[in-house]
Amino acid sequence: MRPICAALGVSRATYYRRRRPQRATPCRRPSRLALSAEERATVLAVLHEPRFVDLAPAEVYATLLDDGRYLCSERTMYRLLAEHAEVRERRDQLRHPVYAAPELLARRPNELWSWDITKLLGPAKWTYFYLYVMLDVFSRYVVGWMVAHREGATLAEQFIRETCARQGIERDQLTIHADRGSAMTSKPVAFLLADLRVTKTHSRPHVSNDNPFSEAQFKTLKYRPDFPVRFGSIQDVRAHCHVFFPWYNNEHHHSGLGLLTPADVHHSLAEQRVAARAAVLATAYATYPERFPAGLPHPPAHPSEVWINPPKRPPSSSPLAHAAAFAYRVVDRLRVGGK
Repeated sequence: MRPICAALGVSRATYYRRRRPQRATPCRRPSRLALSAEERATVLAVLHEPRFVDLAPAEVYATLLDDGRYLCSERTMYRLLAEHAEVRERRDQLRHPVYAAPELLARRPNELWSWDITKLLGPAKWTYFYLYVMLDVFSRYVVGWMVAHREGATLAEQFIRETCARQGIERDQLTIHADRGSAMTSKPVAFLLADLRVTKTHSRPHVSNDNPFSEAQFKTLKYRPDFPVRFGSIQDVRAHCHVFFPWYNNEHHHSGLGLLTPADVHHSLAEQRVAARAAVLATAYATYPERFPAGLPHPPAHPSEVWINPPKRPPSSSPLAHAAAFAYRVVDRLRVGGK
């Protein structure tokens, strides 16, 4: 273990400490100033009396002082009520419902789509053109786009129907994710997806991170050097999109895809591209091995699965899990170091 830790730059104390079973957290001793169990029961019984049951602890505290009684502080009353889940807002106020984050997984093309609508500035102030874009989450391939003068449910229904027909989507094959815009949540779109047996999901209200791939694609579109500040007409928008989307699908090397193009991943050419790149790197390594001190380089591989909001797994605190994680890091560092 000594030479392994020395090679990895890890102290042996760290290794043995992670192998040692963790001690349980010692229980805190109750303060000698805390109320006893009988006193706590007495305070709760007083708070539950008919004359105090609908009063705030401050009112109870003041009333008891006027009666010549002191049981505990106002803060202790709140603490005892909170322990028994008896503290809440009494006013009937409107509250936002709790929305669960959508957790969506894609392992192949045409399994999960994401779509959105963005506004493009027109020739004059307060004039816009609306760009509809449907994106395959697994491959980042733009499977369909449309430019219109307005945003509407009828146009969205037509756009989705034509895109599904063009891609040959079968029943119970696809999930389409979108935010909560009026066109996305409209009844015509919902009825269409139900007829096509396509599952639909929506982002949480006011949470743009629930639709990250469409937002990132729009940023790529608008941060291109040739993207104009304003478009003169809807024909100009379509002409620009006819140039941009073929470049995005076929030429743009996406950092989230291991520097492959969306077309490579969408049309199952990823393994072939990665193998060709590996051959080029192997040739370079054989020619100039001194330029690769870490050993034979490998091209980045494209991800085998893509998540929208991956589920959070609680970290394990068991000694066996720590030892396994340490062993995995040792093996990984040895593999990268070529030793």
